[in-house]
Amino acid sequence: MRCSISFHSFWYLINLVVWTLLFASLGIIGSLFEWRGRFLGWVARTWSKTLLAIGGIKYSIIGLEKLDLNSHYVFAANHESALDIPLVFAGLPFHLVAISKIELKWIPIFGWAMVAGGHFFVDRRNFTRALKSLEKAKLSMAKNPRSVIIYPEGTRSLDGKVKPFKKGGLVMAMQMGVPVVPIALCGTGNVLKKKGLALNRQAIELRIGNPIETQNLSTDNRNQFVEDVRQEVIALKARWENAT
Repeated sequence: MRCSISFHSFWYLINLVVWTLLFASLGIIGSLFEWRGRFLGWVARTWSKTLLAIGGIKYSIIGLEKLDLNSHYVFAANHESALDIPLVFAGLPFHLVAISKIELKWIPIFGWAMVAGGHFFVDRRNFTRALKSLEKAKLSMAKNPRSVIIYPEGTRSLDGKVKPFKKGGLVMAMQMGVPVVPIALCGTGNVLKKKGLALNRQAIELRIGNPIETQNLSTDNRNQFVEDVRQEVIALKARWENAT
């Protein structure tokens, strides 16, 4: 029987498991001495850069000069690959946590590290629980400010097209008055597809849009705001497509 996965892809998957376990364990131990999660933030960035380097995946960041590195933001991104996560954490030099699906919370060691790092989990199958999770996230952000990455599509796109955005995380940003930054994760779906294990060595890119202030926005206009953010992400991704 012919093997459907290359040696390079198999080697990468082995390293993915090993380095994830090592960094997650290190983060859990470090969290015992630092409750704000900054050490685990450093661990996440280092883990992400390590995985991209091992995979031979070159990445670039466009638009970082638009951001104040001493501020906090809610980053709204498209989602089409498991590589989106390491690209975001490697490319954004912020104390960053994610709003993730609750299934990740129960993964041994990896999920424990996310909990220790102050990440948030949402049960997408239960609307009431999802709202309660976002309310807890708001309280946590008020006590310990940091930046947040959200994937408003809710799931990975199979065809690379940006799906309609769900409102929850963006409305939370409006309620907290935190600027929202549209970002486009470009090429990740070509390197590692949603339904597949083959890893293709191609360059990927993170494109950053202009921060959108939310302090004076009314939640009555949330639907338009959510669509405006989505269109910005689409425009950023289109610029990358036109440049390649």
